[in-house]
Amino acid sequence: MSRRVIAKWRPPLGLVLGGTLAAVFFLPLIGIGYFRVAGGVLGWAETAWMIGWMAFAAAAILGFLLWRLVLRPVRAITDYAQAEGRADVPVHFGTPEFSQLGQSVIAMTQTLQGREAVLRSYADHVTHEFKSPLTVVRGAAELLDDPALAPADRAKMLGNIMAAVDRMQALLDGQRALAQAQDPMPRGTCRLSDVVAGRGVVITQDAQVPFSEELLAVVMTHLIGNAHAHGATQVDIAAGADQIRVSDNGPGISQGNRSRIFDPFFTTRRDDGGTGMGLAIVRRMLETQGAEITLCAGPGAVFEIAY
Repeated sequence: MSRRVIAKWRPPLGLVLGGTLAAVFFLPLIGIGYFRVAGGVLGWAETAWMIGWMAFAAAAILGFLLWRLVLRPVRAITDYAQAEGRADVPVHFGTPEFSQLGQSVIAMTQTLQGREAVLRSYADHVTHEFKSPLTVVRGAAELLDDPALAPADRAKMLGNIMAAVDRMQALLDGQRALAQAQDPMPRGTCRLSDVVAGRGVVITQDAQVPFSEELLAVVMTHLIGNAHAHGATQVDIAAGADQIRVSDNGPGISQGNRSRIFDPFFTTRRDDGGTGMGLAIVRRMLETQGAEITLCAGPGAVFEIAY
């Protein structure tokens, strides 16, 4: 399905409107002049008929040009917008102004479709993640309703309820943080060593980086915390002119999980309370700064932040 307006020369809208107004103004004058000159030669009636046919032909040409360059593009943009981007993009949208408008509508439609898909996926994830703790709460509540339940079992059920509530609270906190990560943080610069000093990491190369200390601290906290949570005993960080490289000596990330680690709610530490929001938050925060984080090949887990 075509998603872009094909570049094709068309006269600007100002030229179309200016030419139409000029024709409306000058054609009657030309007709009057022709009538006065040719009337005495061809006859007044014949000249009048000829001028009438010429006026009809001129009006038809102007009407066709206005339909082709103005009315049809407006209808095409309207039809495409009403189809919500499901239809093919027309070959062109008339004048350059309508072409730009059409491309803007296409871009807006694609953005809305992308957001709709994200929201649908997000809603599915939220429903799935909350289903398990809610099931625990419901089951525990039903058991607590039994007056014959032993005190030890009652205490265990209450513990299960509190653990499920803590799980839901962690998920809600993660969702709030993920939403806040969409808002760009103030831009700035800082030195890598000023942010990660005292965090138990090895700085193999230090440099000034184009992030504020606040943003870089959040990013490094998640990456370093993930490394230690997955068994790494050493984290190396190197900053260069266009990237930051964070690597560890942990077990690394399995091939089957590599394509999913930046997805919200994806975690391999669910039993330990992991929410799977950390790397999703990191990626969104960096995207608001025009940067990108990727998982690279290598021993352990290796992340590169390009800017």
